[in-house]
Amino acid sequence: MLPIIDKPIIHHLVEECVASGIENIIIVTRAGQGIMEDYFDNSLELEYMLDKNGKSELLKKVREIPQLANFVYVRQKKNLPYGNGTPLLVAAPLIDDDESIVYMFGDDLTISKTPVAKQLIDIFYKEDPTAVLAVQEVPDSEVERYGTVKYKNIAKNYEISTILEKMPLGKNPSNNAQFGRFVFSHQVIKQVKKTPTGKDGELWIADVLNNLAQNAKKVIAQPIEGKWLTTGDPLHYMQTQVLFALERSDIGNDFSKFLEGLDLHNAPRVTK
Repeated sequence: MLPIIDKPIIHHLVEECVASGIENIIIVTRAGQGIMEDYFDNSLELEYMLDKNGKSELLKKVREIPQLANFVYVRQKKNLPYGNGTPLLVAAPLIDDDESIVYMFGDDLTISKTPVAKQLIDIFYKEDPTAVLAVQEVPDSEVERYGTVKYKNIAKNYEISTILEKMPLGKNPSNNAQFGRFVFSHQVIKQVKKTPTGKDGELWIADVLNNLAQNAKKVIAQPIEGKWLTTGDPLHYMQTQVLFALERSDIGNDFSKFLEGLDLHNAPRVTK
């Protein structure tokens, strides 16, 4: 629920889903995250106060939030393993056998002309793979932070043979890092139920996809149009704030002028 400008991160993710044609959204939560359910529900008290105080524009925005999509919430139990594959395991009983899904991580945002989820959906329907994952090239200094993909030697359409998680520079198969955007067929959901925990005792999506790729299933790692932004640490979170602000039609120009006017050479510095 951390905000990016004036909307929580989860709101931006939902907007990307909606812009990609998705109507039904499952949100996997943990203990203490009931605020997400409240956020996407009607708040009669808030609406009353806004109406009473003449905040008509804000009232309109608040009323629009519950109408964005159909929301279902499911709690991730404490006895389940940690890992980026666990929410898929939790949501699996709610997904029909013939359904394909978009799967997102809660700390990855994107800026693009075409929503990244829509880009992956288009590839999924064109190529008919088992899974499509989004990748973006990262600098050498950040390779160890992410899972990087190895493409097949005769790869067409970015088909991969493996994903290696958080490899040191020099052992990484490429600089194309996976991030939290995927389209999965139901084969992936079946596989996650059979995949044991891996590195650090976590349930990794990379292990799920590697098992499929190594069993002759087509897994595509698609470079995206646009920019991937992670919010999982203070520096990247602040960078995301700045870039989202610059994209805004209402504040972007003024914020750009503000940044241009900063005297960064004489700005206070924190020394170690």
